[in-house]
Amino acid sequence: MGSYEDGMRVRREVLGDEHVDAAMAKTTEFTAPFQDYITTAAWGSVWTRDGLDRRTRSCLTLALLTALHCHDELAMHVRAAIHNGLTPAEIGEVLLHTGVYAGVPAANKAFAVAQHTLAELGEDEPAG
Repeated sequence: MGSYEDGMRVRREVLGDEHVDAAMAKTTEFTAPFQDYITTAAWGSVWTRDGLDRRTRSCLTLALLTALHCHDELAMHVRAAIHNGLTPAEIGEVLLHTGVYAGVPAANKAFAVAQHTLAELGEDEPAG
């Protein structure tokens, strides 16, 4: 398994210090094991691997969160995708592609979440 330190570094690089600091500030004795787990397993073991670049990992994450109807996590990863170099148009393409395989209702909601998040970031809407 990856290290906590590597995971925290990548987590901060992908999600930003503000998000990670807020998540860590909300950590309680009850949630600490989960925060340690996601930092080490997701960020330290998977996001640190060389097999896929961060842009590709962001595309996969957007698609999976859309398919699983994880809308709260989706907004966070739209921000991360922009940070990882995806354009709003590319995010739209990922969501459109996901709609074919995960269903139109899932993609419909994902587009709404992404559009709201991109507007908050001051990003242009994806071109059609």
